[in-house]
Amino acid sequence: MSDPRYFFTLDDHGHYTPAQIARGRWAHDTLGGPAVVGVAARALEVEFGDAEFTPARLTVDLFKAAKTEPLQVQTRTVRAGRRIRTHEADLRQGDVLVAHATLIQLRRADAPPGTEWHSRHEFTPPVDDHTAPRWFGSDAVGWTPDIRNHQNASRKRMWSRVIDVVEGERNSPFVDVVVAAEATSLMTNWGDDGIGYINCDLTVALTRLPAGDHVGVQADTHLTADGIAVGTATLFDRSGPVGTALVTAVSNAAAQIDFSR
Repeated sequence: MSDPRYFFTLDDHGHYTPAQIARGRWAHDTLGGPAVVGVAARALEVEFGDAEFTPARLTVDLFKAAKTEPLQVQTRTVRAGRRIRTHEADLRQGDVLVAHATLIQLRRADAPPGTEWHSRHEFTPPVDDHTAPRWFGSDAVGWTPDIRNHQNASRKRMWSRVIDVVEGERNSPFVDVVVAAEATSLMTNWGDDGIGYINCDLTVALTRLPAGDHVGVQADTHLTADGIAVGTATLFDRSGPVGTALVTAVSNAAAQIDFSR
């Protein structure tokens, strides 16, 4: 029997109970990063989303590995201004704080006058992307749906239909892009011997929400020193870039993940 295509069931008391597919790769009794950041994004958007505002920045600090136990979320407003709104969420398992999220929303407006410089970001999704939920790409290989093909030292990218966070509820575009963006750590820290850095946060910055049912993540930078890594990626839909993602990570070499097996 295949895994369900959702990370959690949600009950009337606000408990997010994880499905098998929410488990992470670092340890069998922990939740994966995409599941945790997905809960944070969903909870903040459900509570504070506004059609006149864009969720321009979400930062999720991952304090410790969440266990395969129910999550609960506590949200609050920091400031609700006319153009800028700030909200926070704490993700807990019992008395343990496992993650903290901050959402900045900006009111949409007309652009200022004048011609501006824009950075260029080339990204071409796989042609037959309907045949698999996730495609992995690397400069050395190109696109394939098999993660094992891309354990090399070249630039990485991913194109995916994102798993729903809650059973019976289709992700919003905001939740989709946040869940996909958590792959920034994988895309930037993955080398020819696997991945040995574990990210302790995720920041997603958006100019607009993605359209369609796929989100792309393409590595842009990867810097390391003394077992600490910083990685950035550009986020895409079929029309082009929608924003960027940033992760910081720390060496976890004792639990190195080898995707080639």
